[in-house]
Amino acid sequence: MQTTQDSTSLQTRAPVALFALAAGVLITNQFAPQTLVGLIGETYNLPSSYGGLVAMITLLGYAAGLLFLVPLADLVENRRLVLQMLVAAALSAVGVVFAPNAPALFFLMFVLGAGSSAIQVLVPTAAAMTEPAHRGRVIGDIMSGLLVGILLSRPIASFLAGTWGWKSFYVFSAVSTTLLGLLLALKLPKRLPAAPIAYPALIASMWHLFTRQPVLRDRAISAAIVMAGFNFFWTTIAYVLQAEPFSLSQKGIALFALFGAGGALITPLVGRLADKGHGLRVTHIAHATLIVGFVVAAISGLSTSLPASLLIVGLGISALLLDMGVLGNHTVGRYMINLLNPEARGRINGIFVGVFFIGGAIGSALSGVLWSLGGWGAVCAGGVVLGLLACVARK
Repeated sequence: MQTTQDSTSLQTRAPVALFALAAGVLITNQFAPQTLVGLIGETYNLPSSYGGLVAMITLLGYAAGLLFLVPLADLVENRRLVLQMLVAAALSAVGVVFAPNAPALFFLMFVLGAGSSAIQVLVPTAAAMTEPAHRGRVIGDIMSGLLVGILLSRPIASFLAGTWGWKSFYVFSAVSTTLLGLLLALKLPKRLPAAPIAYPALIASMWHLFTRQPVLRDRAISAAIVMAGFNFFWTTIAYVLQAEPFSLSQKGIALFALFGAGGALITPLVGRLADKGHGLRVTHIAHATLIVGFVVAAISGLSTSLPASLLIVGLGISALLLDMGVLGNHTVGRYMINLLNPEARGRINGIFVGVFFIGGAIGSALSGVLWSLGGWGAVCAGGVVLGLLACVARK
C-alpha cells in the first residue's frame, strides 16, 4: 500500500530499536498471564478450570485487535491510530489493578490485548520509512523484538509477582505503555492511506484472502494448532512447578521460564533454510520436536522415582524443545506467506497472526479443562495430539 507519507518518510530512517522495543514490551501482555493464573485465581476465588480462561482472554483480545482494529491502518491516519490503541492499552492495564471482580478483570484484559495489537500497525509504518532494499531487514529486526518479548514475558511476570504480587506486572505494563506512547508520539510520522476503502469491504477482503490463498490458510491453521500446544504447556506448567516435588516460588518459576528462551537461537538458521527451499523439511522437524517435547514433559512431570533436580532439568529440556518447535513452524510460515500477494501483505500478516493467536487462546482455554480432568498427563497427551494434527493440517 502506498501512502501520502512514503515519499517523505524515506528521508528519515525508521527508529528500529524503538519499534522493536515497543513490540517486545506490548507482546508481554499476551503471555504473562500464563504464569499468573494461580495467583489471579486465588485473588478472585476462581476454580482451577478457569486458569485457561485467565490465560486465554488477553490472547483473544489481541486476535480481535488483529482482525478488526489493525485493518483500520488502511482507513485512518496511522500515527493517531497507534497512539489511541496505546492509550486504551495503558488505561485497561490500570483497570486490571483495580478490577473489583472476575468479569471486570476479563473485560479489561481483553481490551488490553486488543490495544496491544498496535504492534502490527507499526510494522507497515516502519516499512514505509525504510528504503526498499532494507525493508526486509528492518521488519525482521522489529519481529525479533516481538520474539524476545514473548520469550521473556513469563520470567518478567513471575519475577514481579514473586517480589510485589501479580498486580505489579500490570503496573509495569501501564507505565511502560505510557512511556512508549510518549516516545512514539515524538518519533512516528503521520501516515495516511492513499486510497482508503470502506471498512466492511476491507474486512470482507480478509476473508476472501483466507479462503482463496491455500498457502496462507494451511500455514495459519498449522501455526494456530502448534500455538495451542505451546499454550497447553505454559498455561499449566506453573501448577506443576508449584507442587511437590519442585515447590518453586514465583521467582523460581521465572528462572525456569528462561529455559525456553534458547529456542530463539534457531530462528536465523530456520530463515536461511527456508531461503534455500527447505521450508517443508523444517516444518516436519518442528512438528516432531513439539511431539518429543511433550513426551519428555510427561515423563519429567509425572515420574516419582527420579530426583527432583533431574526432573526439573527434563522439564526445562521439554520447554526448550516446545519453543523450538513453535518458532520453527512460525518462522517458515512467515516466510511463505510473505511470498504471496505483495499488495495485500498487511492484511495477509494480520490474518496469519490473528489465526495464530486465536489458536493460542483456544489452547489456553482447553488446557484448564484438561488439567481439571486429568492433570499433567492429560495436558501432555493433548499436546501430542495437537502435534500430530499440525502434521495433517500443513499441506
